[in-house]
Amino acid sequence: MRIDAYNQIAQLYGVSKTARTQKTQGTASVSDQVSISQAGRDYQIAKKAVSEASDIREDKVAQLKNMVNSGQYQVNGDDFASKLLEKYNSL
Repeated sequence: MRIDAYNQIAQLYGVSKTARTQKTQGTASVSDQVSISQAGRDYQIAKKAVSEASDIREDKVAQLKNMVNSGQYQVNGDDFASKLLEKYNSL
């Protein structure tokens, strides 16, 4: 009984069980394009150069190593404490 009632209501409102949609004809294929500016290319080159560079400055390390080995490297306690406080306060 309920199915018959639904069918009668659907007929009154002109509702059909399946609705078909028309396919659009003549849609042009669109492709996306990306272009990178000259500044962007320069940034990529600089970033690559920095990433390939060594994090350790061998000349400074060798100089400090020689100073430590020869006993010439002196650390001032006040300078060390002030640098330590700067680092602590910046956190």
